[in-house]
Amino acid sequence: MQEFIDPALIKKYNTNAPRYTSYPTALSFSEDFYRDDIIHAVQTSGKRDLSLYIHIPFCHSLCYYCGCNKIVTRHQDKADIYLDYLEKEIEQQARLFRHYKVRQVHLGGGTPSFLSPLQMNRLMSMLRKHFCVMLDAEFGIEIDPRRISLDYLDHLRHVGFNRISIGVQDTDTKVQQAINRVQSTEFVASLVERAKQLGFSSVNLDLIYGLPWQNRQTFATTLDQVLTMMPERLSLFSYAHLPSRFAAQRKIRDEWLPDAETKSQLMFQAIDTLTRAGYEFIGMDHFAQPTDELAKAQKAGNLHRNFQGYTTLGECDLLGLGVSSISAIGNTFSQNHKELKDYYVSLDEKDHALAKGVLLTNDDIIRAGIIKDIMCNSRVNIAEVERDFGIRFNEYFADALGRLVPFIRDGLVSVNDKYIRISDKARLLVRNIAMAFDAYAHHEDQRQRFSKVM
Repeated sequence: MQEFIDPALIKKYNTNAPRYTSYPTALSFSEDFYRDDIIHAVQTSGKRDLSLYIHIPFCHSLCYYCGCNKIVTRHQDKADIYLDYLEKEIEQQARLFRHYKVRQVHLGGGTPSFLSPLQMNRLMSMLRKHFCVMLDAEFGIEIDPRRISLDYLDHLRHVGFNRISIGVQDTDTKVQQAINRVQSTEFVASLVERAKQLGFSSVNLDLIYGLPWQNRQTFATTLDQVLTMMPERLSLFSYAHLPSRFAAQRKIRDEWLPDAETKSQLMFQAIDTLTRAGYEFIGMDHFAQPTDELAKAQKAGNLHRNFQGYTTLGECDLLGLGVSSISAIGNTFSQNHKELKDYYVSLDEKDHALAKGVLLTNDDIIRAGIIKDIMCNSRVNIAEVERDFGIRFNEYFADALGRLVPFIRDGLVSVNDKYIRISDKARLLVRNIAMAFDAYAHHEDQRQRFSKVM
């Protein structure tokens, strides 16, 4: 574990920073971005492989920690109306991408498992009807284990899903009660076992540290229980307590939360436990078995990162469908309307759901590649950047290299004529290091809108 952790340095650099699922980040998206910009991006993109992200916003109940774009409802028919509008968007967008092959489909939310089997059938039929979905495409879905039966997985496998991600967060009852997410650990284990029996190629379990009432003893139990399930992947996220931004978090009292030192200990404990159990530490917050594609990609130096997190499919354009979803097409990022009523009105009146976006400049493209390499592969090939973009690296990035000096002095970064290398003990601080190359994030008003690194 120690190669990844120096508590004193983590405390020193625990500042606000973007998560860099894109560069520029969504804060730079503008309403001065139009449908014609998307059309041009498709026409000029050199890619012809596509990843689809479909946002399902509905949840049966409210998890107090959650900062996702969601709608809490018990009315299943709201999903039927949503699918009506989603079909409009799919038909309209698919015309632009008729020359693309879909290599990946991912359902996020909200709670995608809110959809009934019949509603899921309808959605999968829509996608296959309008897009060229490859037979070997990766199909993933996020699962809430509280509102489904075991045979729901059978249906998901039947319609083509081969990857699932289950929100565990914590297995302790007191923690679950405080976040309004009480669920059976035994049932989660049954879901994992059933997924393996059905031939799902990957199961991911999400964990969160920094939740109310967590301590080292209870979190040790959580870690032991998830390790007995042997998922292919685990995600470890830091709880960001921002009650001024997310009203539901006001249900969580400050005094219930672990203090900063305890929260850091929980993170160290998880990293130590998971790596000792044989998992590879991927990026800054994922863990994977050595045989998993993420682990192989990181070792090969071709790991990627996008709005879905770490991925092996960086060669794909990404099309987001549904309310609030984000796309990355060619040299553009764009986002649909965040509010459901606005999403519906836009599709009715404009025949598309685009709300805002950004056209990347050449400078954005150069910096995005460097930030991706730092976030994913812990190094930057200086000669490669100079060759690809016709720049003199040290001159072009004089300011950025200056911002790296504290990290160099602390042994977190090394720089020579050929490479910038990120040390293993800086793994948890890659957001801070990447920010040295961010042309937008050095204004205080922007930085305050990002979460702390830990």
